[in-house]
Amino acid sequence: MIHSSDKVYFFSVNEPYHQCQLLYSGSIPVVVLTADSGERVQVPSGRIRQFIDSRGFYGRFRLVVSAQNKIKSFERIA
Repeated sequence: MIHSSDKVYFFSVNEPYHQCQLLYSGSIPVVVLTADSGERVQVPSGRIRQFIDSRGFYGRFRLVVSAQNKIKSFERIA
């Protein structure tokens, strides 16, 4: 559930697989994504790994962050 105090970010991502391989090594703890609004948001790499497949990291995503800056959800929406 999204509350009025939550911040919602939308992202469109299209990164090929070879650029995502380091996410699995654990050497990259966070990924900085630029939202449609132009804001840069740090997302723990563990939240992104589940969306990487043989084609890479791609799609349209929504990130919901609470007023306490805790991630409530990160999901592919398209």
